[in-house]
Amino acid sequence: MRLVAIRHLPTDWNKKGLLQGRRDIPISLYEITNYKAKIFENKKQLKQAEPFDLILTSSLIRTQQTAEQYGYQATTIEPLLDELDFGIYEGRPKSEMINETPEWVEDPLQLSLGEKLVDFEGRIITFLQKYSRYDSILLFGHGSWIRAVKSIEKVGNINLMNRILMENNQLEILADLTEAIR
Repeated sequence: MRLVAIRHLPTDWNKKGLLQGRRDIPISLYEITNYKAKIFENKKQLKQAEPFDLILTSSLIRTQQTAEQYGYQATTIEPLLDELDFGIYEGRPKSEMINETPEWVEDPLQLSLGEKLVDFEGRIITFLQKYSRYDSILLFGHGSWIRAVKSIEKVGNINLMNRILMENNQLEILADLTEAIR
């Protein structure tokens, strides 16, 4: 299974450095013009990666709006793609959470925010198993989720996720996730 993942376009909260998590924050429409060139560049990569068996978004509006900016109107909403629940840290600066939870970088599987990170990892594995019969999936997702999948691809678990950078509107091709679901 190959996943082509695009992190959602920025929201006002992204620009302020606030954690969104499960909050349903829309993309910043006035920011889209700043991302037109990157969207165009990503679309060229998407053309080369086609065809896709499925095009998925999370249940949060920012991923659906990003898919629309790419010209995908008919996507399938998949709640397993939803962002990590940051609990009490949602709406607060990411720097506060990092300062108060040193495990965030070194050993995130030990953390319990609004969602236990071990459960978050389980949700991602469930996603990979559910969609394992497909050859190629395009998904519009969230930073923590995509970083976690990259970590799973690399080391078999999510412990490296917070050492990976994932910008808004960044495209990642995760080539072979068959090992991750065994």
